[in-house]
Amino acid sequence: MLVDSHCHLTSPPLRGQLAGVLGRAVAAGVGHVVTIGTDPQDARAALSLPHDAPRVWVAAGVHPHESAKVTGDWLAELDILAGDARVVALGEMGLDYHYDFSPRQRQQAVFAEQLGLADRLGTPVVIHCREAHADCVSILSDLRNVTRVVFHCFTGTAAEADDILSRGWWISLTGVVTFKNARELADVARRLPPDQFMIETDAPYLSPEPVRHVRPNEPAHVAHIARRLAEIRDVEFDELAALTAGNAARFFGWPVR
Repeated sequence: MLVDSHCHLTSPPLRGQLAGVLGRAVAAGVGHVVTIGTDPQDARAALSLPHDAPRVWVAAGVHPHESAKVTGDWLAELDILAGDARVVALGEMGLDYHYDFSPRQRQQAVFAEQLGLADRLGTPVVIHCREAHADCVSILSDLRNVTRVVFHCFTGTAAEADDILSRGWWISLTGVVTFKNARELADVARRLPPDQFMIETDAPYLSPEPVRHVRPNEPAHVAHIARRLAEIRDVEFDELAALTAGNAARFFGWPVR
């Protein structure tokens, strides 16, 4: 069984063909999918999706791109959403200094507030970090009760990966690891501790090789990521799939079966 630990099923390219997307995921051996709500409204939309085959779980958070847009009782809304049994994490949250779609101070404030909620609830956290490693780590260092933190779509340096892993946090890899020019990321993937990583599509973005030309990306394509990682780590595909599926179950807290 495979797990797509991070995608965006509510995005228009996927939502518009959802039955086909989910059917192809099941056919590819994907048993669980985590779809990400990028703000409270998006998380509510995610909770309205079919959730039986594959099993669809939800993460609820405010993406750094959306930080300047949330108003009112947005944090209280996240608190309510976190009480739903299908919500298995808060996020994605964090910092994005590449696009700076929201002012950095606002990103930092919204990130810190979400972490405060996660710390109170003891909820796993999904991190978006782009060109902001030092500030992300600094803000995360205030956590006391959250022990499960994953840096999703990791494309950073080997030194940044070592820093993340040394703190007991996790790394999740996307189709970028299948790209021919991703040599440093492949080296990172090769030496990841077996109990501290997951795989994801980040669909509808980042289609992996050999379907890089296919748009939109979708959860079924996580099989290509698993196959490439099996090659990089010199293990059988089934072993890599079982390992990452078990890791995802342990991180998000659903039963292994």
